[in-house]
Amino acid sequence: MRLALSLDACRQRQARLCERLTAEKLDAALLMDLRHIYYLSGFWRVGRVLTPAALLLRADGSSALVAPAPVEETPAADRVATYEADRLATLIDDFHAELFQSLQPHLQGIQRLGTDGVPRSLPLEGAESRAITPLLRALRRTKDPDEVAMLQRAVEGAEAAYARAKAMLEPRITEVQLYAGMLSAAIEALGEPLTEFGNDFQCNAAGGPPRDRPVQTGELAIFDLGVVYRAYSSDLSRTFVVGRQPSEAQQAAYQRILEAFAYIESAIRPGTSCKAVYAEVHRMLDGHRGWSFPHHLGHGIGLSAHEAPRLNPNWDDTFQIGDVFTAEPGLYGDDLRAGIRIEQNYLVTPTGLQRLSHFPTDLA
Repeated sequence: MRLALSLDACRQRQARLCERLTAEKLDAALLMDLRHIYYLSGFWRVGRVLTPAALLLRADGSSALVAPAPVEETPAADRVATYEADRLATLIDDFHAELFQSLQPHLQGIQRLGTDGVPRSLPLEGAESRAITPLLRALRRTKDPDEVAMLQRAVEGAEAAYARAKAMLEPRITEVQLYAGMLSAAIEALGEPLTEFGNDFQCNAAGGPPRDRPVQTGELAIFDLGVVYRAYSSDLSRTFVVGRQPSEAQQAAYQRILEAFAYIESAIRPGTSCKAVYAEVHRMLDGHRGWSFPHHLGHGIGLSAHEAPRLNPNWDDTFQIGDVFTAEPGLYGDDLRAGIRIEQNYLVTPTGLQRLSHFPTDLA
């Protein structure tokens, strides 16, 4: 089943941004990052995107979308303008010149403009522009219900990929073959091409891209999947043992990681310190039986692969209602045949955590 953002929710997000524009004494925002355009208008293009679009949102709430012709779905925009990005199916050379020409009539009267990164000079004589990307990140942090649904859909794609990987994982299959099978499963589950597909696909290693390398009995396959569905990023890790017979050490490490999850799920509430949660999990894992826990504990997910909150001692974030984040404790050591990393995705609610990921975590 295909899923899309709610146009009513897009309008509500536009209203929140307009309040911020007024507070910042800006006349309008010009957004050209496709993620922000989708977040605010619901306009999306499936597949490889070669041509730009723009969303102009004035502080008074009026909006205009400029996109390559044709625009087939109705977006949350008051006006829709198009430009000619190709001629007889051959792409033109200067997309932005055509886009800005179509945008020009909608820019009248703007003196102070916020942008999320415009690749060339704007056709605004005497006007000033400044970046508002930090403002947009702050607005994006609290996820609306339609965004949570998109993230859950991305998780479903990752879980379909894990089901395929578990069925395929036998000695002598190559990492590339596993990668191809997982990618195919995610696309079939979501019903359209993915925005992106990452991250880690190696056996007997902590992570990395797939290799044309046969897997061997007893190795651990740490799969860390970033399935991105219509710009929304899931991030889910599972670890499987090749041959389905975990060693005593592998089973012990797995049980210790489950203990870390029990702490995570009991400790996190709105207002909890991310740094404090990281510190306690690091204390539980790093050095246990000589194994290491050398990376962050997790991070927020949404329209970026990594965003606030960050479960990392280099940041001092605090959990907030509406955060969607990953927790990914792991243990690594030579006797583990690389290591074990398990990752779950959560929504922070007023009373605690709602887990968004449900694929089994067992090693076999």
